[in-house]
Amino acid sequence: MNSELKEALCVDAACSGNPGPMEYRGVHLPSGKQVFHFGPIQGTNNIGEFLAVVHALALMKQKGVRMPIYSDSRTALAWVRNRKAKTTLARTEETAQALDLVARAENWLRTNGVDVPIEKWDTDNWGEIPADFGRKK
Repeated sequence: MNSELKEALCVDAACSGNPGPMEYRGVHLPSGKQVFHFGPIQGTNNIGEFLAVVHALALMKQKGVRMPIYSDSRTALAWVRNRKAKTTLARTEETAQALDLVARAENWLRTNGVDVPIEKWDTDNWGEIPADFGRKK
């Protein structure tokens, strides 16, 4: 872990199946305290990772806080950068909530933009991201 980093928010998602029950959360680094948690709802891991980053951005803007955000998802980082989630999740009664949240997050990004660094977590060198749910097999 970068020893110069004093404050950051780490985000991660977990999903059982694809699609399946999905949840995400944000954890403050270095305290390890959970800052937010959402779900589970029917979705995908990529959607959860994307929503977690946007949730972190919106929360920091609301609270007037600025710190880097770390995610271990290259897909989520690309979706945030492009302000568009390229999900192929079909809309059903079960997935409607997740897809509505994706549309809301995309709109938030277009309206508010990104004004803090969003970085890829270096799992190989730093270990699992602190927001990890610890369910990998």
